[in-house]
Order: sequence, then structure tokens, then C-alpha cells
Amino acid sequence: MSHSEVEAIRALLGAKPRPVGWPARRQRIEEVGAHWPAAPDVKLQAVDLDGVPGEWSTAPGADPGHVLMFFHGGGYCSGSILSHRGMVTEAGRAAAIRTLAVAYRLAPEHPFPAALDDALAAWRWLRRQGIAARQIAVGGDSAGGGLSAVLINALHAAGEEGPACAWLVSPWTDLTQSGATMTTKDPVDPLIHKGYLSELADAYAPAGMDRRDPRLSPLFADLRSLPPTLIQVGGDETLLADATRFAEAAGAANVSVTLEVWPHMIHAWPLWNAGLTDGRRALAKAGAFIRGHLR
Repeated sequence: MSHSEVEAIRALLGAKPRPVGWPARRQRIEEVGAHWPAAPDVKLQAVDLDGVPGEWSTAPGADPGHVLMFFHGGGYCSGSILSHRGMVTEAGRAAAIRTLAVAYRLAPEHPFPAALDDALAAWRWLRRQGIAARQIAVGGDSAGGGLSAVLINALHAAGEEGPACAWLVSPWTDLTQSGATMTTKDPVDPLIHKGYLSELADAYAPAGMDRRDPRLSPLFADLRSLPPTLIQVGGDETLLADATRFAEAAGAANVSVTLEVWPHMIHAWPLWNAGLTDGRRALAKAGAFIRGHLR
């Protein structure tokens, strides 16, 4: 990993003052997330997932019968198909499968359970297209990583078959913000800080709802229903403990879990894979993991 590469990403993130208000925040995450657009050889197709917007992506050589369903990050309040297109499409290329990005509704306009309802709708739509559960990987970054775990638990609770594997990047698994790295990594994390997460959690979680509810914070869920799971997290993240504690809890539940802690990487670093060698390396590892479980 070139130190100059990650410093260039830090400079990109700090090039403008932190935006105020939901419209400005949503615009900013699209600006930085889409700094490098999707490669021109990737085929994109918008799709209606029973009222939930989605987007297929297909890189050359992708197997159309296997799918990565992806939920973007943004604290349940921002993020979009556009902001994460570069990450999702290259993940599909690395795994040699199609991807389906899901644009779930955002808080505060649409608080919990809107995101979960949309995730369930998208999953059930995909299954009705004739794609078997064993041919589907579910993944996401940050809040999308947490939502992926919540979706899998919800499918289990409903008696439905879940995906073959899960891929979680910098997952936000604890809306109570009790992880030690919320404090210890605060000086080096350029993106995620406790006050900001508190605002996001307040916008997403209904008033009076226990933040330890596993539908909000999958860290506190019964994780025995999780499929084989790859967790990737950066060493310079305040959410590092969200990932490590989730991996520990999943392992204690006898889940096959692989935890990768990437030195010096920042929150959701594969977003900038076009300009970041370790972003491309992380996607290559994720692609190999997904391929190994969708055979």
C-alpha cells in the first residue's frame, strides 16, 4: 500500500467543510463516492424491485446466475447507488458475478423499519426471478453492512432460506456506540465520529426504541443463522470495534467468520478502489471469498 494513496483519499475527503443538513450531506457523499466513475466496460441496468429502486451491473465474463446483493452505507441517512457504483461494480468483477445494488429508503424521512422492509422486498423480488438463495451473496458497507446482517436474521426469523455468504465492509453493528475505538481511533478517522453517529442513530431509530434491539444493532442478535461471513475493516476506523466484536460474537455462535483488519485503511476504503491499491486488493479478496461460497 502506498502511503501517498491513502493520504490522497484523506485530502479528497477533507477538501470541503463537513456539510450541514441532509441534502448537502447526500450530495457530498455522492461527490466523494463517485469521484472515480464505474468502468466503461460495465453494463448498468436500472430495475424496479417491487417499488424499491435497484441497479444491475454486469462486468465482462460475469456469471448472470449468481448475484451479489449490495446495500450501500451512509448511516441510513445518505448514500446511493451512484455513490457506491464504483465499489459495487468492481466487487462484481472480482467475484465474476452480477451485482444488484439496492436503493433502500433513507431516514429521517423514512426511519426504521423502512430500510429493512425494502431489503426484504428486494430479496424476495430477486428470489422470484428464479435465483436460488445458495446463488446469492449479500453484502454492504457501514450501515449497509449492518443492514445485511439484520436482513439475514429477519429471513431466518421468517423461516426463509438465507444467502450463501455475507460480505461486510466497515459494518456499523452497534447503534449504542459502546465500542472502545469510538474514542481511541477518533483522532485518526477522517469520516466517522461519535457525535455524527449519534445524529444518524437519532434520525433512524424511532424514539423510545432500545438501541440494543438486534434489528437496529445486529451485534446483540442471535447470530447462529449467519452464513459464512467475511468482515473487512480498516485499522484507522472508529468503527473498528464494531467489526471485531461482531466477528467475535459470530465466531462464538459457531459461524464461519473471516476477519480482515487492514492497516492504515479508513472507513469503507474500497469505495475509492480506482485510486487505492488496498481498495483493489480488498475487493479481490472479497471476490475470491464470494466465488468460493457460490459454487
